[in-house]
Amino acid sequence: MWDGEIRSTPLTVSKLGTDVYNGTVKTYYADGEGGLVIKSETDITPFIEQNKAQYNAIDNKAKWKDLTKIASIPYAVIAMLNEKGIMRGFHITDQKALKAWLNDPENVHFRTRPGRV
Repeated sequence: MWDGEIRSTPLTVSKLGTDVYNGTVKTYYADGEGGLVIKSETDITPFIEQNKAQYNAIDNKAKWKDLTKIASIPYAVIAMLNEKGIMRGFHITDQKALKAWLNDPENVHFRTRPGRV
């Protein structure tokens, strides 16, 4: 817990361990004052490569059907969508915002099918 005092010397941090789950690497550090720092990193390259292959395999003229897969989103990005209020857990809370997010050209690498949502 922070005591309100500003220190001029940096804290000594020591690595405690690393855990890998579903592409996310969590590294645990002791902050030297009884606290814990958790650093999370996710390599989404395999997700993006798989999505590109699926996206390119779809015929652009193929009709949309019910339950058509349109995207594949890694957990780290779902967490970001939760922070934006677009999702809550794995539940979509703002359908319009999610459609806009999926249609944004910056997010095309999460799409598995061309076209507009």
